[in-house]
Amino acid sequence: MKAIQIDGAIKRYTTIPKAWGNTIGGFDTLSSTEWEEAGFYDVVTPSYDSAIQKLGDIEWDSDNNVFTYPVVSLTWSQTVAEMKTSKIEGLKSIYGNKLSKTDWYIIRAQEGTAAPQDIIDARAALRTECATKEDEINALSTKASIASYSLPSSI
Repeated sequence: MKAIQIDGAIKRYTTIPKAWGNTIGGFDTLSSTEWEEAGFYDVVTPSYDSAIQKLGDIEWDSDNNVFTYPVVSLTWSQTVAEMKTSKIEGLKSIYGNKLSKTDWYIIRAQEGTAAPQDIIDARAALRTECATKEDEINALSTKASIASYSLPSSI
């Protein structure tokens, strides 16, 4: 991607135009040096953590002769406690969903048919794992660390 600054506004191009300025055709076939002479420079997207950062508005980086985006830290309106509560609710939902797949064994056991030991052990392990992750979340002290804490996508 290339961009050019015209009258203070930055315009991005996914492809170089075929015609520009005095070049009626073939502008897109010129060299990078010739594009830069006309004001077209690379757009560089910096790496960032989308859980705690976002990209600001595109700007000119004169030190590196590229257009780029500043990385801006996110802010949250929730308190640390509210963020923890929300994260823990998500965690419990994930583990609750996994446990629900074997609930019928437990219901059947209440009616007199014993649940297989491997199911009982697996459910106990899931509850222990969930409790450990809940302790990890409760130990976090900043909004950024809570936002960055990754819940398991599947278990």
